[in-house]
Amino acid sequence: MDTSFYTAVRGAMTQQTHMDILSNNVANLNTNGYRTKNSSFLDLMYYNIRGTEEDMGDLRAGTGAVVERTESDFTGGVLIETGGAYDYAIQGNGFFMVRSPIDNSIVYTRDGSFALSERADGFYLVDAEGWLVLDAQQNPIRYDGGELSGDPAIFDFVTTNGMLSTGSNRFIPTEKNGNPFLAGGESYLVKGSLESSNVDLAQEMSKVIISQRAYSYMLKMVQTSDEVEQTINGLRR
Repeated sequence: MDTSFYTAVRGAMTQQTHMDILSNNVANLNTNGYRTKNSSFLDLMYYNIRGTEEDMGDLRAGTGAVVERTESDFTGGVLIETGGAYDYAIQGNGFFMVRSPIDNSIVYTRDGSFALSERADGFYLVDAEGWLVLDAQQNPIRYDGGELSGDPAIFDFVTTNGMLSTGSNRFIPTEKNGNPFLAGGESYLVKGSLESSNVDLAQEMSKVIISQRAYSYMLKMVQTSDEVEQTINGLRR
């Protein structure tokens, strides 16, 4: 089968993956603290149409591209005042640190829609998944005597590039992100507000249109390659 056929199929699969990522962004348009996911593409192997391995030649052909990875855009979203007693938003950089009540694993989120949850020894501030929200000393925040024992702390990293998204609007750091530290400077807590997602609907829809067109071109290329192959096979008979 002609290389163009496989290149076109790979291109169509890549654009389908890209559209899945874009549709996920659009679906989370109203998700508190959601970070837009952007696709990074990688060219696949090139080969020489003429020439040897030592001589690259002037004519080279590629074999398509793939979505190498997705990166989260940590640009802040708009803060919306809710008046909720346990709603928090971060103005600036940083994350809330939350801890699993089961295995004590730590994740980070920008979604500050918290609530109170009863445990064996009292009420604690938790996120939507029931994970414990931590303060500046990385201790759970307890509700005692009609008030909280502290405020949710804001933690940041040297770089947020490459943080892994684990779903449910949560992230875990990698080695390159370094250890978390208490954010300062221009980052501060806003009580009674929530941060909206940073999805730009107009931009995402324009990307969807471009991706759909590329997808249709790839399918047209598949059809044309198949027709050429059929014609060549017919000439051999």
